[in-house]
Amino acid sequence: MSKLSPETIEFINKHRKDDVRQLALQSKKDGKVDINEAVTQIAGWQIAEKKIPSWSKIDSIIYPKHLSMEQCSSEVTARFKASLVKGETFADLTSGFGVDCSFIASRFKHAHYVERQEELCDIARHNFKILGLNHIEVHNTDGIEFLKNMEPVDCIYLDPARRNSNGGKTVAITDCEPDVSSMEELLVEKGGTVMIKLSPMLDLHSAMKTLKHINSIHIISVNNECKELVIILSKHSLSEEKTVDNLKISCEQLVNNSEIQHLEFTYEEEKSAEINYSDNIGEYLYEPGAAILKAGAFKILAKKFCVNKLHQNSQLYTSDELIDFPGRRFKVIEVSTFAKKNLKAFLKDLEKANLTIRNFPSTVDDLRKKLKLKEGGDVYIFATTLANGDKVLIKCQSIKSLVS
Repeated sequence: MSKLSPETIEFINKHRKDDVRQLALQSKKDGKVDINEAVTQIAGWQIAEKKIPSWSKIDSIIYPKHLSMEQCSSEVTARFKASLVKGETFADLTSGFGVDCSFIASRFKHAHYVERQEELCDIARHNFKILGLNHIEVHNTDGIEFLKNMEPVDCIYLDPARRNSNGGKTVAITDCEPDVSSMEELLVEKGGTVMIKLSPMLDLHSAMKTLKHINSIHIISVNNECKELVIILSKHSLSEEKTVDNLKISCEQLVNNSEIQHLEFTYEEEKSAEINYSDNIGEYLYEPGAAILKAGAFKILAKKFCVNKLHQNSQLYTSDELIDFPGRRFKVIEVSTFAKKNLKAFLKDLEKANLTIRNFPSTVDDLRKKLKLKEGGDVYIFATTLANGDKVLIKCQSIKSLVS
């Protein structure tokens, strides 16, 4: 990592909010300005402003090339993961830009940052000093080799690379690098707790069958978009045997960087839950958040929040009283069947709406053409199936958009 000249720093500060594509096309009018490095720093800051807001407020933070910024965790997910662990010693074996390492390390007295790329190690040393994280020791080496030789620690963290040798994205645990499944026994021997960040696209049941020492699973969504699947490993005694059915699954829905909507369950509870299904729509309609939809916590959700499910395969819920539901909430305006007379009244004066399909024999595009509705506006329409098999349209308004 080369030291930035005063002229380059001045250029970065002056053009921080400019279009980096236009800046990159500029010729080197001033030989004292390293335009390539300036563009890297400006592009990094622009990503950090949204992804790592507390760092973006510190002018002397150095940012890496785009791929590392793209792959690093957001501040909100890093803070959440940090809340899950604490202790004396910590090791991040795949540290990258160091976002996860920095926030998790704040919960420990001594920490190890391990990274193969020398440039990222140089950036980490600089940034940790700026952030006052002097208890983090930087190691420019391979994480697996470091693991083999290190003393046991209270917590190990890994974020395996989810790209193959051709740069394509991978999902399965065994396709990631490193392959956590092949080193699981060593990980739980060296770490009291092992935290692994995986793709949100990973099949949960496949993960549970691949890894033997899973203690719990956290599905993390941010503003209703599934971002991370975090698996916690620990060495079990014979009396603590974990099965697919009794593993604890936690759905963590982070909203607006602060509020956390939490649902915890096991598949054993999901299978045994007895719930009510509804042929009628109440005053309010609910759509589960992304983390819950990913987890498949459909019946236990209805039981824990005392709402009626519309159909076994319709992941929508209803109630007559407004509740604090972990997902999107809507005030029901009107319900219609597909009879011509009902449909005409339902669509009167309606030119556009936000259309969603749930357990309904049509695509959004086809239904939008049939209803002659444009996308957008304040009205939401759900096309779904009720418990009695009726196909209906539910017109509603987001709770947030209502005037109190």
